Amino acid sequence: MPSPVSLLGLPYDSSSSFQRGPALAPPLIRQALASPAGNLWTEGMTDLGVPGRLHDAGDASLPEGPDARERIEAAVAALLDRGFRPLSLGGDHSVTYPILRALGPRYPRLTVVQFDAHPDLYDVFEGDRYSHACPFARIMEEGLATRLVQLGIRAMTGHQREQAVHFGVEVQEMRRWRDGLVPPVEGPVYVSFDLDALDPAFAPGVSHREPGGLSVRQALDAVQRLPGPIVGADVVEYNPLGDLGGVTARVAAKLVKELAGRLLE
Repeated sequence: MPSPVSLLGLPYDSSSSFQRGPALAPPLIRQALASPAGNLWTEGMTDLGVPGRLHDAGDASLPEGPDARERIEAAVAALLDRGFRPLSLGGDHSVTYPILRALGPRYPRLTVVQFDAHPDLYDVFEGDRYSHACPFARIMEEGLATRLVQLGIRAMTGHQREQAVHFGVEVQEMRRWRDGLVPPVEGPVYVSFDLDALDPAFAPGVSHREPGGLSVRQALDAVQRLPGPIVGADVVEYNPLGDLGGVTARVAAKLVKELAGRLLE
């Protein structure tokens, strides 16, 4: 029987550049997930409403400073100790680093599949090594994942390309996207989904709108096609302050639902 999934809200955006706002996201994603406008069945016909399948650990209590990373790591570790597979609701993308500090050592040969417009591989960004532009540099340099596969990238810089080469990152740029793409991964997989991987026409409620991205359907197809097992996931960078009519909250909730279904396989 698969391990149950637990939602964990991470209301943190102190490591954001340009705009704050993702700290407000977790309750709004939950609200969209529970909306009577939809239901809790996944497209793969898993009923997340069955007792014991989808737990909610609530929101972690997070300060604005660096102590937040330790609290995130501890909160994820506590869920893992209880036998849950964590599905975290960000928050800015910096939260993925402490999540993987808790999860990575428990899964040898872990592959991270990152959906994102940006590589988030800066060594330092605006003087901050823990910026939301840096988490995957920290993850790879600490060996928290064996492989990093990035999908949807379309805002690469020269420095980040050098970093990708240095860490052996497998970058699938959006300009070379083809439908039906399945990354050749084996073993345990962690999925990190930055909502700006999507074209802003589908998800306007993000801090860094980057045109030319994935459609919701393309993203869902990619999630559904990923080899498993998927052992954890996060959905990050929803910024309600830039949303239009709650559209992005609904998209985030749809992704959470389909990721939860994959985690239960």
